[in-house]
Amino acid sequence: MKHELRLFLVAVQFLTRVPVPRRVGFDPAWLQACVRHFPLVGALVGGWAALVLWAALQLWPPLVASTLSLIATVWLTGAFHEDGLADTCDALGGAVDRERALAIMKDSRIGSYGAVALVLALVLKILVVASLTLDVEVAVAALVVAHAVSRAAPVFLIRALPYAGDAEHAKARPLATRVAGTGPSIASAWVALIAVSTLSALPDAAAGLLASLAAAAVATLLIGAWLRRRLGGFTGDALGAAQQIVEGVVLLAWLAAFDLGHA
Repeated sequence: MKHELRLFLVAVQFLTRVPVPRRVGFDPAWLQACVRHFPLVGALVGGWAALVLWAALQLWPPLVASTLSLIATVWLTGAFHEDGLADTCDALGGAVDRERALAIMKDSRIGSYGAVALVLALVLKILVVASLTLDVEVAVAALVVAHAVSRAAPVFLIRALPYAGDAEHAKARPLATRVAGTGPSIASAWVALIAVSTLSALPDAAAGLLASLAAAAVATLLIGAWLRRRLGGFTGDALGAAQQIVEGVVLLAWLAAFDLGHA
């Protein structure tokens, strides 16, 4: 249990700006093992987004509150996944070969494909969350689930695909090899626990929850097939892009289920 707590704190440190105690220590192998706790970190990020959304709604209209919630989330994560989305879209948006695409991903500059994708993704999330605030409890649940489930997607992609870049020069070399054997099972257990907790707190959210889980699974499979075809595997940037895409898909599924339920 103590080791799992240590791995969770390593995951927190990897995915967010949240400082962890120095006594936690660090071992490069932990970076690979900590992936199993990504959904739990995602749930905490989603909880932070939900808290800011609720507080902002006390003072401002839904669009402003949704924007402030997104800003708070981007600040907390250091735009970690958004950067991956921009780099991946720059690399794969055009008709370039694998080697050129990988070279583009390493370029720190943002291009037109990345800029457009990033702006559209952020605007879409703001509008969807603002629409969900017709029922604040639903919006809160959607944020927690979206952030948790979307951070499970990279776990399965790492497990299913080989690393497509140069593992010797990867920024997070242990993470760039393969997730530990129990990683997907533990990540799935976190998602299941978060889903059950959501249903216990909000039974009316069953339709949104089921729709979002199904949408996330389909999106992850499609992203995996896309990355295998274009890159022959995954990169760190591609995992960030996957998280952002799945998060958006989950929020859209929640909104569709919510609208149907109120039709």
